[in-house]
Amino acid sequence: MLASLRFRLALWLLLPLSLFVAVCGYLAWRHAAAVADYVQDHDLLASAKVLSDRLIWEGDNVQASVPPSALSLFVSPERDRVFLSVTGASGELLAGSPGFPMPQVRRPEGADRAQWYDTRFQGVDLRAVVTTRSMFDVTGARDITIAVGKTTGSRDHMLRSLWWPSVDYLLIALVLAVVLTTVALTLELRPVVRLSQQLAQRDPMHLDFVVDTRALHTELRPVADTINRFVRQLRAHSQAQRRFIADAAHQLRTPLAMQATQIEFARYTRQHRQDWDTRRADMDAMWVGMQASNRRLVDVTNKLLLLAQAEHGDAQAHLEPVDLPEVALRCVEQLAALADRRHIDLGLDVSAAAGTARVRAQPALLDALVTNLLDNALRYTQEGGRVTVGVRIVEQGVELTVEDNGPGIPAEARERVFERFYRVSQDTEGTGLGLAIVREIARAFDATVDLSVNAKEGRGLVVTVRFPVTA
Repeated sequence: MLASLRFRLALWLLLPLSLFVAVCGYLAWRHAAAVADYVQDHDLLASAKVLSDRLIWEGDNVQASVPPSALSLFVSPERDRVFLSVTGASGELLAGSPGFPMPQVRRPEGADRAQWYDTRFQGVDLRAVVTTRSMFDVTGARDITIAVGKTTGSRDHMLRSLWWPSVDYLLIALVLAVVLTTVALTLELRPVVRLSQQLAQRDPMHLDFVVDTRALHTELRPVADTINRFVRQLRAHSQAQRRFIADAAHQLRTPLAMQATQIEFARYTRQHRQDWDTRRADMDAMWVGMQASNRRLVDVTNKLLLLAQAEHGDAQAHLEPVDLPEVALRCVEQLAALADRRHIDLGLDVSAAAGTARVRAQPALLDALVTNLLDNALRYTQEGGRVTVGVRIVEQGVELTVEDNGPGIPAEARERVFERFYRVSQDTEGTGLGLAIVREIARAFDATVDLSVNAKEGRGLVVTVRFPVTA
């Protein structure tokens, strides 16, 4: 239930609304109680005033009578009981009920010198008022105390009469809010239900669907756009993986087929060639071919594994500062023999400022990046050519360049050379994975790769890898 969006939205709306209704109900009760108390206290004081007006002198004594008008103020359907007490200055009872309780501390208020208080008399709770009137004669003044008490039945009835209508309206409003909220959420969440149904009806093996955003609310359109963008990325990734598998199968099929043919030829030679010299010559040629096929298989397999490692999501999670000039020097030393065999001038140019340039990378992948760039340059540069590795500090970070004076890459093919198994020339041995590996490794390091013409030589290629500033 708590996982339901409809239920959670209803809670967010109805819980504060219920709290608001409760607070309003309490404030309405306080207001109704104040009004009922005011009316009751007003009636008590009016009755006390009527009694005080009925005080008269009879000789030297004050006499009090209880007129019907003093009691008519308290007539109500709740049959409240009323108690009166009129006492003289010395405490003698002039009228009313004997033993009527008075407040322990007298605090008269206002011009009427009245004090209201709650008490209990003859087993019932009373609201009472006490006031004092001075009676004057030739001998001086006498203070007469008048007290009137009444049970709270009519007061409680008035409180309920004032409070319950307000509470009824609040409860009706709350019920209407619950009903309208339920209906509104059911209606407004229908696009979400339709979206889920639309996604559920799609075949997960076919990534050719697009979520229609026109029927969705403004708040839901970013979700649909994200789903569409994610599907496009999945579709592009799936297509790339299919092309990769097809290309890899094609690249591996040729050397495997050659090896199968050579193995079959070896079996045939062993069975049908009787002349040892002829058999040995055939076997030597066969071994040379098998070695070449094996090297190609190993090269393709290693580069496929390296490409998969570069594409792995963890490649960015284990970066560390690496000395780029030291890596470049090590790779130049490793490929110096290959350059020497092809009579290529292989050099390293590290600026003074870049002598200790460090970049965030994985050491093994950084070695593979530089090695693939050098191998690509040496493979396509003609004999007697020149290949130079450069490292320098730039404003944006650190630049690694590999320059050659070979045939270069046509402008229209410079983007395609980063595709897997794409080769500009089929005359040179290679797998077509070198620059694809370079770009994937560079992306893992947040670096960029650019290709341009070697302006110094007027021909050839310059590959520039820009690493961001190391924090």
